[in-house]
Amino acid sequence: MVDIKDLLGTVEKRLYIGGEWRDGSAGETYDVVNPATEEVLATMASGTREDALAALDAAHAVRGEWERTNPRTRAEILRRGYDLVIERTEEFAALMTLEMGKSLAEARGEVAYGADYLLWFSEEANHFFGSTNYYPAKGARMLTVHKPVGPCLLITPWNFPLSMATRKIAPALAAGNTVIIKPAKLTPLTMQYFVQTMIEAGVPAGVINIVSAQSASDVSEPVMADRRLRKMSFTGSTPVGSTLMELAAQNLLRVSLELGGNAPAIVFPDADIDAAVEGVKAAKMRNIGEACTAANRILVHEEVAEEFTEKFVAAISALTVGNGMDEGVDVGPLVEAAAVERMADLVSDAVAHGGTIRCGGKAVDGPGFFFEPTVITGASTDARVFREEIFGPIAPIFTFSTEAEAWEMANDTEYGLASYVFSENPDLLFRASDNLEFGIVGFNSGVVSDASIPFGGVKASGMGREGSREGMLEYTEVQHIGVRDPYERT
Repeated sequence: MVDIKDLLGTVEKRLYIGGEWRDGSAGETYDVVNPATEEVLATMASGTREDALAALDAAHAVRGEWERTNPRTRAEILRRGYDLVIERTEEFAALMTLEMGKSLAEARGEVAYGADYLLWFSEEANHFFGSTNYYPAKGARMLTVHKPVGPCLLITPWNFPLSMATRKIAPALAAGNTVIIKPAKLTPLTMQYFVQTMIEAGVPAGVINIVSAQSASDVSEPVMADRRLRKMSFTGSTPVGSTLMELAAQNLLRVSLELGGNAPAIVFPDADIDAAVEGVKAAKMRNIGEACTAANRILVHEEVAEEFTEKFVAAISALTVGNGMDEGVDVGPLVEAAAVERMADLVSDAVAHGGTIRCGGKAVDGPGFFFEPTVITGASTDARVFREEIFGPIAPIFTFSTEAEAWEMANDTEYGLASYVFSENPDLLFRASDNLEFGIVGFNSGVVSDASIPFGGVKASGMGREGSREGMLEYTEVQHIGVRDPYERT
């Protein structure tokens, strides 16, 4: 059992720049609050413009040295990081539950998931090759090599405090880049502890820098305006991603954006309904619904809508709401009070658009920021729960009549991250792939994330991919080398 007081005392609250822990240059701080109790967990140093630029100074100063470090050395550091994270599973899980709210069971799952990026990219570091070939019509050879892109700014979200960071940090380090991390102000403790862990794993001074701050723009804007920065990776909302892309355009930075989602979960009439209920529940309720991949719109064929809805309502009603630190809790608190207010507004709007609340539908008395798991049927597609990313435990069910209508409803969104299809017809998999405008398709599966897959979306859900070999390519530039061929060729 983790001693919470001792754990919170172990976590550094200061900035880490150039191999040193330091207070913010302005002496400012901010509090981190437990969303289940509304108690202050920790007081963090808040970085400033000067601190952000100092972090870039440090990252730039050791850039060349880290680039020239043997891939095997970088791989061994990442592997040691993986071993340490797994060893500290209970500590990381407790921190995530305390500052974000997810259940301990889900937090432990995230530790395994997040650590897997360290393992995956430790292996990729040793198998990252270029290519050689001949010019088709010239007496010369051509070589291509993948070079580190340069210092990177990594801006991580609050909903998956560990895994969303490791899937940026691990490929960046594996490819030979130095990084500046800006963690979310709502959940910085997990990231601070991870940086401490990677220092212990052997990451040299200046290669990793972390600047937590109450104002994200205080860190991102000055660093992105500096030509020494060469890449920015952000996970968060689409409006913020759009703003960051505008900033990145000024210096033509390489950009990776993993933004909002409005995932459809389509249940066809030939689906295994019990399996579909479990799959949709997993896709919807993972992380309290606070996930960009969450099943936002549940589209069910009218022939099986009644059966699916009855079983789904029963499954959602059976979930236990409470403090995620308590064993047996399925649904923890939302991350802040504003999220609870938004859930209430979404439910009211759905009812105003013809919806019926089948279970849940209201906030839970505090302390803490709790909202009941909610199922709504009958709302029109003009309702906000169809149009907007919900990011909470509200599951709206809509019906369709034909396959063509299902594809049309699914694509009727500006977003294009994840989608889910439930059917016993294998041919439908390929029709789903052809028709769905989403970067990810889960077929009879509500959980599709893994370090080995290229994770990312299309349209307003962003650009670039994280995880897999594609995720490491995002942190490199391709260089072509032309070599005169010493042989005469005819």
